[in-house]
Amino acid sequence: MNKTLRVGIVGGGIGGVALARALRLRGIDAHVFERASAFGEIGAGVQMTPNAAKVLRALGLGDALARIGFLPNAMVGRNWDDARELFHTPLREVCPRLFGADFWHVHRADLHAILCEGIPADHVRFNVSCTGVTQRDDGAVAHFSDGTQFEADLIVGADGIHSAVRDSLWGKTASQYTGHMCWRALVPVEHHPLPFVSPDASFWMGPKAHIVTYYVKGGAAVNIVAVNESADWVTESWTEPSTREELLGAYEGWHENIIRLFEKTDAQQIFKWGLFDRDPMEQWSQGRVTLLGDAAHPMLPFLSQGAAMAIEDAYVLAAALSHFDGDLDGALRAYEAERRPRTARVQLEARERGRTYHLATPEEQKKRDEEFQKAQAKDPNAVGIKAEWVYSYDATACVERFDENTEAAAA
Repeated sequence: MNKTLRVGIVGGGIGGVALARALRLRGIDAHVFERASAFGEIGAGVQMTPNAAKVLRALGLGDALARIGFLPNAMVGRNWDDARELFHTPLREVCPRLFGADFWHVHRADLHAILCEGIPADHVRFNVSCTGVTQRDDGAVAHFSDGTQFEADLIVGADGIHSAVRDSLWGKTASQYTGHMCWRALVPVEHHPLPFVSPDASFWMGPKAHIVTYYVKGGAAVNIVAVNESADWVTESWTEPSTREELLGAYEGWHENIIRLFEKTDAQQIFKWGLFDRDPMEQWSQGRVTLLGDAAHPMLPFLSQGAAMAIEDAYVLAAALSHFDGDLDGALRAYEAERRPRTARVQLEARERGRTYHLATPEEQKKRDEEFQKAQAKDPNAVGIKAEWVYSYDATACVERFDENTEAAAA
């Protein structure tokens, strides 16, 4: 590079620290600003599907991912009250061959920790909340609530669904409550596996609700994600406490394996929140400021892609800044051209999964289940949640696509 770029990253979640790592690997000066007092993530699981695993491998974290992760045998759809299999998609044996990488289950805090490795302490500031950004001819400035500011060639808003950076660029707009609420909980496992929790990514589908269970921490805990439709607004915070009794009450009548698992939850580690959403944006960048992750494309968790999309964004943005050496306008155009169509599709299809997982009548459920069975009969490796197109994408090949798009534009 003719000049070492200086990038300010507002937000130290998974997307922010993934970008910091990706930039440092390309020799770009990255500084992270986080409103919390220290790095850390809440106690929840996250699925690192093959598309995300390819990026983590390219970031030098393949061995670390294997150290912290759990490889599920399959993705299994189950009926809510009798546990019969609706679909059974092999993962452990086929994902490397079909999609180029493994399918991992990890604890969010463990994932965050490996992404943070190597970020210099003097390139991170804690206890600072961004109040907005301003533009300059040769860069941008992030402003913080303590009166300080940071000037950089580029400011990246990786500050979540309530992004102050996005609001500063496009004006403040409210996210929409989707009518879904979610519980998260962990169940410690002394002797793996629990006899009533298979070592799979299990999707339990019921009327107006679904539950996903999978092992994390190498099999030392089971992660629970339980979604239920609710007309009552629920706070968006991931740390809103709930109770075992409330969780059990919401799923009364579900299969005994679910009830047994819920009864083992740590009463002090059950949280709930409302699921909020935004429509895909038509533009992420303005001047010398852009967005990443939930700040750009918040999405429902029904394809398990929130963290994966942020990690993909981080890799592509870092690659674009390096590839278009000194041409920030070109880099940001390439970044958006690569990422906006993909993330918009994930956003919209995640909404659709919320509908198909929650069909209310036996007739609707029967028709859906027959479609699962037909797809499985046609292709034993078919992903029941229809996510092959998600997993096959390779963000690490983006430079080739940058060149193809540039050539096509010049023709």
